[in-house]
Amino acid sequence: MNKKPDRQTAMSNIITLVREDFPFYAPESQICGDTCVGCPKKLLELAETEVIEWEHKLQIGEVPNFTEIDRFAKLCRNIRRSLVRNGVIDH
Repeated sequence: MNKKPDRQTAMSNIITLVREDFPFYAPESQICGDTCVGCPKKLLELAETEVIEWEHKLQIGEVPNFTEIDRFAKLCRNIRRSLVRNGVIDH
């Protein structure tokens, strides 16, 4: 039986997945196009801001509550969905 991670580990795992999946500094994600469905550049900036904020909070020992983890995960899922629609990342 697998043990569930604590809240800090769960948030850290989400951050790791986002850092691996989102192309924060890829040239194609920094260009505004004609047919955007949500601006990838602005969405990536939002995601990066949230990631940096949570990395700092975790470093100073702040423990996220379940609502904060859920909200952050939902934000990242929605941003990823938009990045896929815009062709910035693959499924």
